[in-house]
Amino acid sequence: MDAAIAIRELRVVRGGTLVLPGISVSVERGLVTGLLGPSGSGKSTLIRAVVGVQIVEGGEVSVLGLPAGAAELRSRVGYVTQTPAVYADLSVRENLTYFARVLSAPQARVAEVIDRVDLGGEANRLVGRLSGGQRARVSLATALLNEPEVLVLDEPTVGLDPVLRRDLWDFFHELADGGTTLLVSSHVMDEAARCDRLLLLREGRILAALTPDALLERTHATDLDGAFLRLIEGGEAA
Repeated sequence: MDAAIAIRELRVVRGGTLVLPGISVSVERGLVTGLLGPSGSGKSTLIRAVVGVQIVEGGEVSVLGLPAGAAELRSRVGYVTQTPAVYADLSVRENLTYFARVLSAPQARVAEVIDRVDLGGEANRLVGRLSGGQRARVSLATALLNEPEVLVLDEPTVGLDPVLRRDLWDFFHELADGGTTLLVSSHVMDEAARCDRLLLLREGRILAALTPDALLERTHATDLDGAFLRLIEGGEAA
């Protein structure tokens, strides 16, 4: 399968520290790819490079065949940050109406995405009065306004209860079934089993790029936590 995201020799230095030492990896179209690794492994830096908001020292990142951050990608790539990027003093509907105007998305999409993230009953509530999980869904809804071909999510399930986490992952797969490419970061290894493909990152290096089943087979582990530990202990590279 061809790549929706292609990263070649990406090198990033932040605050004088080498965060990504020149990694190369690709993300296939139409799949849910999990970017897994412990906190501080470089996941957010890699995601920021993919969406074009990270200063890089070297290498190339292309998305849908264009340089990351290119103006032509603004309506084709959705990005959900760890902290919901919405206005607490506006209602759910007001937030989405505002972002639809900013993104030049059809206003009809506002009602569609509110329903898509199951917030129809909260549409007129102020975002500041919603639960953390509901705010996360508002942020996700803003990223869906332009029906992006690529959706990048940075730790979207942190702090959510197990039921909501399950529902969000089911939703991610619905999007992928419709042709969207998703890159989802997490530091929780039990979420790895929910992905079609995994990129395992540690200390800025890709340890493996493969399916969950292939990871278990390669490491002879009985679970994905154990598989990741065996990769670390064995010092295997991708």
